[in-house]
Amino acid sequence: MIEVQDDDLVIFTKVTKSFQTPAASYTAIRDVTVSVKRGEIAILLGPSGCGKSTLLNLTAGLLTPTQGQVLYDGRPVAGLNPKVAYMTQQDHLLPWRTVEGNVAVPLELAARDRAARDERVTELLALVGLKDFANSYPNQLSGGMRKRCALARLLAADRETLLLDEPFGALDAQLRLTLQAEFLRLCRSLNLTVLFVTHDIEEAAALADKCVVFQGRPGAVARVLASPLPRERDLMRLRVDPRHHAFTNELWDLLAPDLTGPTPTATAH
Repeated sequence: MIEVQDDDLVIFTKVTKSFQTPAASYTAIRDVTVSVKRGEIAILLGPSGCGKSTLLNLTAGLLTPTQGQVLYDGRPVAGLNPKVAYMTQQDHLLPWRTVEGNVAVPLELAARDRAARDERVTELLALVGLKDFANSYPNQLSGGMRKRCALARLLAADRETLLLDEPFGALDAQLRLTLQAEFLRLCRSLNLTVLFVTHDIEEAAALADKCVVFQGRPGAVARVLASPLPRERDLMRLRVDPRHHAFTNELWDLLAPDLTGPTPTATAH
């Protein structure tokens, strides 16, 4: 049983999620117990297919656990969670809308008046560096600009927690590093809580305050590791930081059984 702290925002307690198909029953995660603190970036790390995205869907209220409990801010998640915003690997920008039109969508759904909406969109575009591209359409943007636009739209929903499912996975290494640094800056300045799914060990080591390492299928939590890096960190200089190297190597060692052979029995923490 997990010991609940005052600043815990998301808590999974002995959570198992199974799916029934016409052919058979499939268990995505088993007996997962972990917590995420307010203002923390929690990276969910593991090989593809180990159930990481299932935790995001449970947090969002898109799924309900087969066993166990998911708490958000002290209350069970029942139905769609209005405190979270979700971003997947695909940006899902509306091609018939400009950049500012895409970012405005959550504000329109919230019935914000036009003046307040325009002011907020302008503020968010400046925040992500797209102020000069407000009237551009998605097909006129680079891959990195599209991601920035999607991130601005996510922030426009004004939710305290972000759920991100491999949002930078399809980008080249240099662009990914640039967006990771921008993302970290925004999270710190806005004190956002983040659950971030990746199978990229370097990305996990760079961004995490806490790294939840999954092993096996069904997915189980093998270890929960606190980052040795300071909360404020320069991603561009991590390659010369010995703490980053040690943390990356530790994560590699934990995932090695899934990459090279049979998975040992995992113990939830």
